[in-house]
Amino acid sequence: MTTELPDTAPGPAPTVDGAPPAVWRRALAEFLGTGLLVAVVVGSGIAAQRLSADVGLQLLENSLATALGLGVLIVLFAPVSGAHFNPVVSLTDALLGRADRSGLRARTLGVYLLAQAAGGIGGAILANATFDVTTSISTTDRATPATLLAEVVATAGLVMLIAGLTRTQRSIPVIAAAVGAYIGAAYWFTSSTSFANPAVTLGRVFTDTFAGIAPVSAMWFVGAQLVGAIVAGGLVILLFPAAEPRAATASHTR
Repeated sequence: MTTELPDTAPGPAPTVDGAPPAVWRRALAEFLGTGLLVAVVVGSGIAAQRLSADVGLQLLENSLATALGLGVLIVLFAPVSGAHFNPVVSLTDALLGRADRSGLRARTLGVYLLAQAAGGIGGAILANATFDVTTSISTTDRATPATLLAEVVATAGLVMLIAGLTRTQRSIPVIAAAVGAYIGAAYWFTSSTSFANPAVTLGRVFTDTFAGIAPVSAMWFVGAQLVGAIVAGGLVILLFPAAEPRAATASHTR
């Protein structure tokens, strides 16, 4: 008899013998997923800038590629690592799951964060190389009171969406479509163009192109993203207080 694999994220699915995937496999999935996500963001930004003169059209091209690419990456890697690709998603998962032991454990959380950060930097370097662009530190200042507020809003919405869908046992394809759609929309309804991800923010420091962000601005953005994650955590507790169906399976997948 084989074990049926759960079809939800962000928790990784167990293998056919009921054991969770090895930590190194999950770390590799997070590294690749985050790296490819940043490669999509940076690469499509470079392509858009080269192909179109209008800034609005460039943003449209960048946002469509990012939304579609993110959805594909979630479907691909969610069965291995849960497809977090985002430190605030991993942190929130660990904290909200402490009560029922369904969240990432401290050691695994540390591995996820390191893999995501390395993947973000590697993805930017890869995108630069594929477009024959020299890797350099971005000079694009983005931090203003308005963009920092936008990052709080964008991150809170993203984390609440992922946690809410996970706690209500939505399938991986549904989560992938919803998260991709949210990010595509958030490019436009936030003045920051919705970075909403510290690992992606870090990666974008290493490209002085359309998608780049200067180091000082990146620090402020990450701070705003952490605030957004805290806000989302409180809202999730109020709106989705229990995850009974998931707890039975997730407790042994961490």
